[in-house]
Amino acid sequence: MKTALPGTPLAERIRPRNLAEFYGQEHLLGAGKALRVMIEKDQVVSMIFWGPPGCGKTTLAHIVANATGANFIFFSAIMAGVKEIREIFRQAEEQAANNIRTILFVDEIHRFNKAQQDAFLPAVEKGLVTIIGATTENPSFEVIAPLLSRCRVLKLQPLEQEELAELVHFALTDEERGLGGLKITITDDALDFLSEAATGDARKALNTVELAAKLLPENVTEISLLQMQEALQQKALLYDKGGEEHYNVISAFIKSVRGSDPDAALYWLARMLEAGEDPLFILRRMIILASEDIGNADPRALQLAVSALHGFQMVGMPEGRIILGQAATYLAVAPKSNASYCGIDNALAAVRKSGALPVPLHIRNAPTKLMKEQGYHQGYRYAHDYEDSYVQQQYLPDKLKDKKFYAPKGNGYEKYIIERMQWLQNKKNRG
Repeated sequence: MKTALPGTPLAERIRPRNLAEFYGQEHLLGAGKALRVMIEKDQVVSMIFWGPPGCGKTTLAHIVANATGANFIFFSAIMAGVKEIREIFRQAEEQAANNIRTILFVDEIHRFNKAQQDAFLPAVEKGLVTIIGATTENPSFEVIAPLLSRCRVLKLQPLEQEELAELVHFALTDEERGLGGLKITITDDALDFLSEAATGDARKALNTVELAAKLLPENVTEISLLQMQEALQQKALLYDKGGEEHYNVISAFIKSVRGSDPDAALYWLARMLEAGEDPLFILRRMIILASEDIGNADPRALQLAVSALHGFQMVGMPEGRIILGQAATYLAVAPKSNASYCGIDNALAAVRKSGALPVPLHIRNAPTKLMKEQGYHQGYRYAHDYEDSYVQQQYLPDKLKDKKFYAPKGNGYEKYIIERMQWLQNKKNRG
């Protein structure tokens, strides 16, 4: 390589200086969006940037610092305590006397303990400082309620693969701060691999492409897939999230769980995670499966799948893989029944075939005198007035009064459901 790379990491050198250079977060920074307007008008309010590493939290703080006429202070939870916080507020009072606002950026705000967070409150309440916090953790659990209520929480998303690819291309071609002076290119498959492997983290993508550039042999100016794999110490799996293999692998995972094979379920789950699949996509599919393939055979399956989604959102990766593994194995070994799934489809088919049949008069509501005169609600029997809180009466429209939609199979908890349904039928037969 002809030119030595500067010592400052590439991700830091090309940190966006303004909104025009920023990649991603269109839901916050698109035309007319609140955060963009606040920055452009220099009317920033107290807020917390919540998002995964490398999504732009600190970069947005730098952009605010460059755009504002306020006194902007960067403050790290790792480097300071209550004493330093009070000193900042003393300086803020001096600035306020000269009609200069103070904006305090608190990096990794989740690392502050309760006493440190409490120290922010008086200055924030008085409007002495505008606070901007950054955190990778859920603020609901990591930021004290009084401070949280005074801040607007903005959720930042991982960068899309296309955005990461554009950012890497910019880094390779920019001669002022990037690698443009080295005249390095990158193959399409290497760029695609990096964009997937970075999992939405711009810092990881930029630092990896910089390392790949450093590892290039003499007189080689193109980064290949093999060289990118070497830089990442990770092999590309045959898995295109937009192509056939994506659907093949998720299909294999679903069928393994449905077929009650926990080992196969874990293998296909690992394949997806290792290839960079979005864990939330996998969790959403497991929630669907919990109702479609397990249903009332084990009603806890849906609860566990939903809890797994919430749990993963709290902790993220890499620990989140444990939650995914627990959910996948539980669903795989759970008893299976698609009776609820078939039941709702049977009911939908009946509705589409028969149309909007009239509701029987006795189960209609009668809030007005006229409705009562029309026979609404007449003859309705309140179930709790009867033994076992059950009374036989018609609930379906006349045309479908004997129709059955739900037919449990008797697996797992459905054995008890069948017993309950038979008990109800016996009471019905006895009148």
